[in-house]
Amino acid sequence: MDLSIVIPLYNEDESLPELAAWIERVMLANNFSYEVIMVDDGSTDNSWAVIEGIRAKNDAFKGIKFQRNYGKSAALNEAFRAAKGEVVITMDADMQDSPDEIPALRNMVLNENFDIVSGWKKIRYDNTFTKNIPSKFFNAAARASSGIKLHDFNCGLKAYKNKVVKSIEVYGEMHRYIPVLAKWSGFKKIGEKVVEHRPRKYGVTKFGWERFVNGFLDLGSITFVGKFGKRPMHFFGLWGTLAFFTGFTIFTYLVISKFFFDGTGMTQRPLFFFAILAMIMGTQLFLAGFLGELIARNAPDKNSYLIEQKMGL
Repeated sequence: MDLSIVIPLYNEDESLPELAAWIERVMLANNFSYEVIMVDDGSTDNSWAVIEGIRAKNDAFKGIKFQRNYGKSAALNEAFRAAKGEVVITMDADMQDSPDEIPALRNMVLNENFDIVSGWKKIRYDNTFTKNIPSKFFNAAARASSGIKLHDFNCGLKAYKNKVVKSIEVYGEMHRYIPVLAKWSGFKKIGEKVVEHRPRKYGVTKFGWERFVNGFLDLGSITFVGKFGKRPMHFFGLWGTLAFFTGFTIFTYLVISKFFFDGTGMTQRPLFFFAILAMIMGTQLFLAGFLGELIARNAPDKNSYLIEQKMGL
């Protein structure tokens, strides 16, 4: 199968028939073998009934219905597990992503051997103050911390090799950072394509200001887990050592000063309390590192590694 098109959705019953017809036209025009996996993330409108009607006319359209709203990451993760296409394309259901971009994205993955191709909505039709400006800060922070030079991490229109989506787990709000997850898994050929961003035709946006706060928190989380998930002591031990020896050095200085120089009482100096605090913090960081190592070493996937090729085995 050439393509798996993954569409997570929440309360998009108005846009689905038009989107499905557009995708079908593009697939027929390019003679692609395909499947479209629509994931209803606990919609409260008639989205599921619309999906059932679409499938009745074309069995290439498939559906997954969540019992309640779990979020976009959960929807993508379930669809990725089910996807069978050589190339997996993700897009939003609100008609702001154009299915006409699909052939070019597919060709970049297959012909230019990209692991991921991410869309870049260079010209946007969103509210400048509430979406564009915060997105610029968010994308700049993501580029700086991950080293991945993408302009638009959160663009829903992306193309993946099938083995990429089978090798990652998307959870929480990590759908923004799928390129980062893929990079930590060893897929480093990540490309970008300018794509059309269309004005919203139906409904209203489902995202608010809180997504930017959550986005920065998730960025810190994924950066830490990617670098230190299998070796937490390297992080906690380093900072614990620095904190403890800083405190110990100050404490030693105060002892020497009291008995050999000015005779000032140790507890009468603010540095004494800073030294004690630093040693306590250093000890706690060390303990956190030991606990992290115990958890990591007893995790079921502690020796789970992605192997690209084997020979003679």
